[in-house]
Amino acid sequence: MPPSVERMARVYLRRPATITIAADQLSTYLTRHGFYTSTLHSGKTQHLREEALSDLRSGKTHILVATDLAGRGIDVPNVGLVINFSMPNNMEAYIHRIGRTGRAGRKGTAITFVDQGDSDLFWDLKQELAKSKVSSVPAVLARHAAAQRRPVRDRGKRKRDREDEG
Repeated sequence: MPPSVERMARVYLRRPATITIAADQLSTYLTRHGFYTSTLHSGKTQHLREEALSDLRSGKTHILVATDLAGRGIDVPNVGLVINFSMPNNMEAYIHRIGRTGRAGRKGTAITFVDQGDSDLFWDLKQELAKSKVSSVPAVLARHAAAQRRPVRDRGKRKRDREDEG
């Protein structure tokens, strides 16, 4: 992945107010570099959302840059790669996101960028990966202090969410 794409994603894809702008910017960047892309986010009309999915299904575009809007209820066959530029707020959402790839016995890859702000999910993530028949727990996650014990959650809120409120 180009370092500039990773930098942009880390800066912009955490804050809800800038997510749709960043999705469009990432799509534009990828298009300029020869990839066929479309976007799917809440800033698009329903017609444009359906068009983006149709383009992906038909092969007109090969990459869909999407926000959490695409996390559930959208079925696109033959997804080979899912990249999460930010960890979802809970494991259920994470499983739904990565479940878009490798369906029906096909191979697929899911990559998720995490940082210290996601540490309250490290224990759960380690447990999920350990249960998987096709994934393994990365050594850095297995060794991380936050992955050694179940976190105590503040009334269901993640650490990152509590920090964003302040």
